[in-house]
Amino acid sequence: MTLIRTGLLNSIAVAIKMLTLLGVNKVLAIYVGPGGYAALGQFQNAIQMITTFASGAVNTGVTKYTAEYVGDHISQRKVWGTAGTIALIGSLLSAFIIIFCNKTLSSWFLSSEGYGGVFICFAVSLVFFSFNALLLAVLNGRKEIATYVLANIAGSIFSLVITAFMAMNFGLYGALIALAVYQSFAFVVTLALCYRAPWFRVSYFFSGIDAAVALNLSKYALMAFTSAACVPVSHILVRDYLGETFGLQAAGYWEAMWRLSAAYLMLVTTTLSVYYLPRLSELKGANEIRSEIVQGYRVILPIAIVSALIIYLMRDFIIVTLFTGDFSPMRELFAWQMLGDTLKIGGWVLAYLMLGKAMMKLFICSEVIFAAGFVAFTWGFTKIYGFQGVAIAHAVNYFLYWLVMAFFIWRKLVDRQGFTENKN
Repeated sequence: MTLIRTGLLNSIAVAIKMLTLLGVNKVLAIYVGPGGYAALGQFQNAIQMITTFASGAVNTGVTKYTAEYVGDHISQRKVWGTAGTIALIGSLLSAFIIIFCNKTLSSWFLSSEGYGGVFICFAVSLVFFSFNALLLAVLNGRKEIATYVLANIAGSIFSLVITAFMAMNFGLYGALIALAVYQSFAFVVTLALCYRAPWFRVSYFFSGIDAAVALNLSKYALMAFTSAACVPVSHILVRDYLGETFGLQAAGYWEAMWRLSAAYLMLVTTTLSVYYLPRLSELKGANEIRSEIVQGYRVILPIAIVSALIIYLMRDFIIVTLFTGDFSPMRELFAWQMLGDTLKIGGWVLAYLMLGKAMMKLFICSEVIFAAGFVAFTWGFTKIYGFQGVAIAHAVNYFLYWLVMAFFIWRKLVDRQGFTENKN
C-alpha cells in the first residue's frame, strides 16, 4: 500500500475524528470553560503515562514486528502472545494501585482529592484501554488499514457521544469520567472487527511470554516509557507554570491551542504512524529508506504547511466557532504555534526511522533533551515575551529538534550501504 493510498484511506477516519474532536471541543468550551480545559489536559497526561506503563509499552514494537514477520505466522503469534500477557498483567496490577491510591493521584494531577472517583473509573476500564491499543497495533502492523480505520472511527464516535452526554449533564466531573472510560466502549467494536478475521484467535494473545520476543520488545518499551514520562510531564510542568504565572485561564487557553494543533495535524501524524512505521520496518537498504523519506517530505510537509497557514488565517473564526469568545486571548499564540507545528512534522518524518529501526539511544536522548528544552524555553521566553512565549518555545524547540534529527539520521543513511536494525 502506497503512502498516498494509505493517506487517502486514513483520511476518512481522520476526517471523522477531526469532526468529533471539534464537536467535543465545542461542548467542553461551553460546559467546562478555559479552567476546565486545564484540568482535562492534566488528566489526559495522567492517562497517557499510566496506560503506557500498564500495557508494558510494547505496542510500537508489536506494530514493527508484526510488519517485519509478514508471512511468518508463528513468529507473529509469539509477539502477540507476549504482548498480550504483559498487557494483562500490567493492566491488572496498575488498576489495583490506582484504586488504592485514587485520592493521592487525584491530588497530584487535579489538585483535589474530590476527583478520586474518576481514577477509580479509569482503573476499572484500564484493561480495555490496553487491549484496544494492542489490537490496533496488530491491525497497523498487518496493514489492514480498512479495519484499522473502522476501529478508529468507532472510537471517535464513542468519544463524542460519551463526552457530550457526561459534560452536558455533570460538567467537568462528567467530562473527566468520559475521558476515563470511552476507550472501553471502543474496545468492543475493535474486538468485534478482529474476531471475524482468519488470523485472530483469543488464545494467541494469552500464550505466555517468549523470552526472545520480550527482549526485542523491551527496546520499544524503554522508548515508550521515555515518551510516557517526558512528554506528559513536560506538559504538566508547562501547564502548572502558566497557571501560576498567568492564571488558570491562561493554562486553559494553551491547552485549547494544543488540542487544536493535535486535531488539524491528525491526518499527517496518523498517516506517519499507519504507513511509515510498518514501511520503514520492512526496508533494509539505505537508498530505499532515503527514497521513502524524500517521498514523505514531498507529500506530507506541503500538507502541514498549507494546513497551518489556513488555520492561522481563520484563527478568529476558529476561536468563536470551535470554542467560545472566552477563549479569545489564545489568538496571540497562533502564529508561533502554527510555525512550531510545521517544524514538528518536518522532524517527525525523520524521527519515525528511530522507531522503525529501534534506534533506542538516539530516541531516548532526544526525548529527554527536547522535553526538558520545551520547559526551559517556556520559562525563558515567557519572561521576555509574556504568555506568547509558550508558543515561541514550541517553535524554537522543534526547529532544533529537526536539525538534530537531520544530522543524526542522514549521517546514518550516508554512512551505511545497508540499514539493518540498530542494536544499541
